[in-house]
Amino acid sequence: MRFVPQKIAGVFVVEVEPQIDERGAFVRVFCAEEFARAGIDFAAPQINLSTNAKRHTLRGLHYQDAPFAEAKFVRAVRGSAFDVVVDLRAGSPTENQWISVDLDSRRMNGVYIPEGCAHGFLTLEDDTDILYQMGRSFVAGHGRGVRWNDPAFGIAWPAVPAVMSDRDAAYPARITA
Repeated sequence: MRFVPQKIAGVFVVEVEPQIDERGAFVRVFCAEEFARAGIDFAAPQINLSTNAKRHTLRGLHYQDAPFAEAKFVRAVRGSAFDVVVDLRAGSPTENQWISVDLDSRRMNGVYIPEGCAHGFLTLEDDTDILYQMGRSFVAGHGRGVRWNDPAFGIAWPAVPAVMSDRDAAYPARITA
């Protein structure tokens, strides 16, 4: 596994190194020891799967508030998505900045998202499934979100969402001090 640091501290794109032979490929997609060697203390007590039937489905931008903030490791296990991470950590040098990663099940890449960052994605093809390894179990009542098209972030989405939940569409703009 290769851990590629991003401009937001603590965010890493994780690339795999498949072993390929006549049978196909074998790929290590998660290893706690390799994460630890990269300086990431991450365990996954909860794993979630988001299935998305239609291209240009938007989910996000989601986070869980303190003291229940959660780290995530996400990847496309079918299809592809434009994945976005936004730094919401107060006082961070990259506060309100974002990065994007094209997650692709054929490349098997993933992105590690630390606590304090919002996350969302826009599917790039029909039948896209996103697997989430969560650093903490979800705590009801602490899930939050910010608006996907908030001008405070200026995210350059590749397309206008065709499908999104009423909840995601109604998230507020980011309030900054």
